[in-house]
Formats: sequence, structure tokens, C-alpha cells
Amino acid sequence: MISYAPFWKTLKDKNITTYMLINKYGISSATIDRMKKGNGISTMKIDDFCKILECNVEDIIEYKE
Repeated sequence: MISYAPFWKTLKDKNITTYMLINKYGISSATIDRMKKGNGISTMKIDDFCKILECNVEDIIEYKE
């Protein structure tokens, strides 16, 4: 199972809110909602998050059995 726990930690560490992601960076609220519910997102969105947050993939997602 893919977990977005690192994403929420990275947001906190970088002092970026979901409001900023939606309004400043153009991330859809549906994408944020999918992540909150643990649903899948595209690799393109993961790439976008890596660019916005200046981080690596492992700072966004992790695999848990």
C-alpha cells in the first residue's frame, strides 16, 4: 500500500499549506482530497509535488505492506 505520510511531513517541514498548493501552485483540491483518503494519484502529480516542494519522491510517498 502506498502511504502519503511523508508528504504531510514534508509540507509541514517546508511550511507550505494545502491552501497554498491549491491557490498558488494550481494543484486541484480533488488531488489533495484523494491523498487525504489514501487514494492513488498520477506520477505526473508526484513529479509536480517534487518540483514545488524541491524534494525527492520518497519525501512524498512510501510503500507499506
